[in-house]
Amino acid sequence: MENTYKNKAILIWLILGCVLVISMVVIGGITRLTQSGLSIVEWKPISGIIPPLSQNEWQQTFQQYKESPEFIHYRMDFTLSDFKEIYFWEYLHRLLGRIIGIIFLVPFLYFWIKGYLDSSLKKKLIIIFFLGLFQGVLGWYMVKSGLVNVPHVSHYRLAAHLITAFGLIAYIFWVILDFIPQKRIKSGNLFIWNLSFLILLFFQICYGAFVAGLKAGKWYNTFPKMGEEWIPSSFSYEFKHYWLWAMLESPPVVQFIHRAFAYIIFILGLIIFFQAYRKLKYIPKTVIFLLILIVAQFNLGVFTLLYAVPISLGVLHQIFAAFLTLSGIYLVKGSTPFGKS
Repeated sequence: MENTYKNKAILIWLILGCVLVISMVVIGGITRLTQSGLSIVEWKPISGIIPPLSQNEWQQTFQQYKESPEFIHYRMDFTLSDFKEIYFWEYLHRLLGRIIGIIFLVPFLYFWIKGYLDSSLKKKLIIIFFLGLFQGVLGWYMVKSGLVNVPHVSHYRLAAHLITAFGLIAYIFWVILDFIPQKRIKSGNLFIWNLSFLILLFFQICYGAFVAGLKAGKWYNTFPKMGEEWIPSSFSYEFKHYWLWAMLESPPVVQFIHRAFAYIIFILGLIIFFQAYRKLKYIPKTVIFLLILIVAQFNLGVFTLLYAVPISLGVLHQIFAAFLTLSGIYLVKGSTPFGKS
């Protein structure tokens, strides 16, 4: 009875942590889409929790922003009222990061002192802690890239920041599943397809960050073709100019790769669907749910593109990416390479 209580308390705590990290990703997406990420030009991990409270403090903070490249190059017409709007989202993003740290650390120490954690779980939770800490440091490293010379955040650093966030979500959920009974399917083929889906999904999320960082979603707002062509003839210039780096740095090429990954992921979802039926003679609800998520995410991506990345659709697209990650982790955790397929 006591162990059941302990496990339930830890499980609820981990679920809360996972939800909060997903919320952090969502608010980070809003911050990016509202172009608010460079509004706070300092990183004060402790004192930064307190926002400007007086008119004088607001003027001082605004003056710091006025000295930043973003204001000088793009926002010379900004008033204090305009500044407060973009400041809000970046401050909320950082505040939630601090809250997540407290919500993780305090119960973690309590569970440790009370003897609720075995050695294996301690190691996993320490990994979660350092992943979260690294995520915070990486976030500031990303912001710094937009505070010198050219006021644009490096899309490489943006991708690293987003991927580590999704990695943190995935790992927390993996630990959560240790507390939830799950029938494991013994099928080498199915395990490989599930793992392939998850790996490809992370590549797709990475390219989603590239699309965001390069503002590639503003190019070719047509579907299924890119403009009037399936493969734009301008690609010859892009590869001549960027060489193979075009696959990482050319906005239209990056958008094309992001589109291509979407088709491949959809095909992988169908393969998993039919592989599960071939192995089990029925379709598990988790596999059906995965396919529904893939179709929904595909359509969200299309409409996000057609409407040139409005905030609402962009955020929804990111939320469904998180759901797909959780679904992929569940399927990988619930299958094993050992056993006949």
